[in-house]
This record gives sequence, C-alpha cells and structure tokens, in this order.
Amino acid sequence: MRGQTMMGAVLMLVGLLGFAIPIFTTQQTREVARIGDLKIQTTEATAYAIPPLLSGGAVLLGVILIGAGIYQRRT
Repeated sequence: MRGQTMMGAVLMLVGLLGFAIPIFTTQQTREVARIGDLKIQTTEATAYAIPPLLSGGAVLLGVILIGAGIYQRRT
C-alpha cells in the first residue's frame, strides 16, 4: 500500500516541521481610509502557535502509517 506509506511520510514531515518552527506569523494589509487618490493602509501581523502535542501526534501517526504500509507490503 504505497499511498499509506506516502501519507505517513508527509504527516511525519509536517510534524517535524511543527517542532522546528512552532510559531509563524502572517501579515495582512488593510485599507483604513481613502480620500480621493490618497490611500491610508495599515499592516497587521498575526502570530500563530502550533502546539507541541499536535506536532508530536502528527509524527506518531506518520510513523504508525509508515509501519503499517511496510507491514502490509511484506504480507
């Protein structure tokens, strides 16, 4: 079951990425006021935190899926 092993590898990589970069920010530019051709804009930065439990769960599930894919291939 090749798809199962691939999905496990992707989940494991996403979990490891969550451990490596636990906090990431995004920026959004909004228009505050507009007077004729003059535009006033503001940029807001929002920070998001990835819980370590979620990253660990993704790694664990990835390892389980990889192991199950290898086990099914041998049987």
